[in-house]
Amino acid sequence: MATRPVRAGRAEIFPVPERVAAQHDTSTLPRRQLGRHLREWRTRAGLTIAEAARLMEWGATTLQRLEKGQADRIRTIDIRELCRVYGIPDEIAFGLEGLAKQAADTHWWHAFGELIPEHFEVYRGVEASARHLSTYQPELVPVLFRTAEYLRALAGGAEDRVQRTLRRQSLITRKAVPATVDAVLHESVLRRMVGGPRVMAAQLRHLADLSTRGNVRLRVLPFAAGAPVGGTVAPFTVLDFGADRRGRSIEPPVVYTEGLTGGLYLESERDVRRYDAAHECLRGSALDIPSSRHLLRRVAKEYAA
Repeated sequence: MATRPVRAGRAEIFPVPERVAAQHDTSTLPRRQLGRHLREWRTRAGLTIAEAARLMEWGATTLQRLEKGQADRIRTIDIRELCRVYGIPDEIAFGLEGLAKQAADTHWWHAFGELIPEHFEVYRGVEASARHLSTYQPELVPVLFRTAEYLRALAGGAEDRVQRTLRRQSLITRKAVPATVDAVLHESVLRRMVGGPRVMAAQLRHLADLSTRGNVRLRVLPFAAGAPVGGTVAPFTVLDFGADRRGRSIEPPVVYTEGLTGGLYLESERDVRRYDAAHECLRGSALDIPSSRHLLRRVAKEYAA
């Protein structure tokens, strides 16, 4: 099988909205996530913006800006009162207060369990709003592509965690406007044994099948490609939230990279450009999509033998 890399620019893969600079006031990722959660819980409580604002003795515009992630000032005492008004459980209210305390951070390291409880899944909320994801994974199958058995092998028997993750995958499998994913997997992902040969065979077949979907582009970066970026690269995902009718970004794109104890979110235009360029370099050095699919099926057969 040929291992010659096939280069392709981003526009050749998906019609991703052009990254146009947009005004988002003082919006940051923690602010936007806080606003999303508050809007969701206000809706669950059956309250309109006007009704909720009246209970807080605010103007409707104040609450509207808070829900859009554009509030100039956020006080934890106000978030605590909103949680009481909406009937938000204490464990979730604690997480929302943590987001409020970090609302000014544009480069945000979310340490699991600090200020925001570990069970409060921040990234899941960010991911659910994305329209396009560009990801590079050097060691493990991307979460959105994992089979249930592969997940169970990593989760150590935490079935509730497995089921939550499987539900997340509807982001790319739903019929109505599924998100698009442009993934580069290092060949080591295929060779790293997780759960045994049977699990790996099924997982690689699943990856090959996913790569036939119109909204999924999957390439394998072979060992023979060396280090195209000039060094080791940690796993990362660039999340794009789409554009409005004027072609302006709905929200600024975000880079996410996860470590053992937390996740790093980068929002500056410079950082996003650097990760976009890194992904393009990795993608250009990877096998093309049909060759990647062939490799996946061949290695799956090796595991099944």
